Amino acid sequence: MPRLIDLGLIQLGSIILDMANIAEKSVLKAVTLYKEDNIEGKKEVFDSSSRLRFLQDEVSELTVELIARFQPVASDLRYIKSCMEISYGFSRFGRYAYDIISTLEIFGPLNLCNKSSVIAMADIVLDMMNTGVSALRLLDNSLTQKIYEMENYVDILYRKSLRECTTITNTQTGYSDNRCNISSALILKYLERISDHSCYIADSVNYIKTGISVPRR
Repeated sequence: MPRLIDLGLIQLGSIILDMANIAEKSVLKAVTLYKEDNIEGKKEVFDSSSRLRFLQDEVSELTVELIARFQPVASDLRYIKSCMEISYGFSRFGRYAYDIISTLEIFGPLNLCNKSSVIAMADIVLDMMNTGVSALRLLDNSLTQKIYEMENYVDILYRKSLRECTTITNTQTGYSDNRCNISSALILKYLERISDHSCYIADSVNYIKTGISVPRR
């Protein structure tokens, strides 16, 4: 026999998966626009970021209501707590996608810049994000180790790429412009933060499944 709280948990899960879908598309869109040096799709990214913030508020309100009405314990409480944290992570995905487009808008055009380091890191981060979302959809904590391993590589690449941003001349094109270095450094930071939040989502999935909290890195 279904419990009254189950209807709320189903609704909560539905909102979280909606956020996952919007967040994935938003970050992918932002990265694609950066690669193409194109800001024509910026409104879509901005609207997605706003939508994610709105849904995060919905999750917060629903979780408070479920806790107040049903006083959940054990796995129900773990799931509700985790949904609050996951919704924040997806909201941040939207924000960083917004920031990537804003950087492109402020510093563009960047077509003469060497984007190879940023694109290489973006590809790994997108894989991390997709793996984290898959782990959430399937509630499969076996994927978390893969995400943690990718994060270690992202951290190494981030530090290496930042050092490269301090060089005076773009060695690939021979083109020197502070806009290239500053914009690259900013976008690398946004990607690094998306990587971190992908790990936090993996942490939440592991907590839902096992009840074990992983210390924040």
